[in-house]
Amino acid sequence: MKAFLSILLIFTAVSSFGQTAPSKEIQIKMALLAAPEDQRENATVYGYDPTGDIILLRQGSNQTVCLGDDPNREGLSVASYHISAQPFMTRGWELKKEGKSFQEIFDIREAESKAGKLQLPDQGSVLNALTADEADVNWAIGEANNTYTRSVIYIPWATAESTGLPLSPAGPGLPWIMNPGTHRAHIMINPARN
Repeated sequence: MKAFLSILLIFTAVSSFGQTAPSKEIQIKMALLAAPEDQRENATVYGYDPTGDIILLRQGSNQTVCLGDDPNREGLSVASYHISAQPFMTRGWELKKEGKSFQEIFDIREAESKAGKLQLPDQGSVLNALTADEADVNWAIGEANNTYTRSVIYIPWATAESTGLPLSPAGPGLPWIMNPGTHRAHIMINPARN
């Protein structure tokens, strides 16, 4: 859960532990795994340069943005999200680069969104996070086995009371609300693992 929270907060992904970023082509191929198949061809893709900075790898033309895997962390973790979340994500990347902690990033983005300085993702927009263990990833050809995808649906400022969603899943794969009442309120959907 901690790794997924990192994806949601700072929107960095996780990959070929301690190594340089894979080629642009491999980063794009892996990042696109998180997107719905019908949205991959025209999706925008961000990834990592050799210094570890997040960079634009491919400009797309649809509503889907993908984020490649962070080569400084073990395993595969890539994400896709609605374009309306880009300002929110970019701000998280900037704050992480400044060395801010998880809580500092949360607090800064909370204050900035309340002040109208930070655009939040559209109500109901989706983020998908696809992960795989390091042993299941072939970085040379950009393939992964035994992947797992979790989804988030953004509902900024919503609460359990305003949605009827529980604060934890009532059963495997059932939705629940996380960070209720904040800029980062979202519906979590964690399908049961095979």
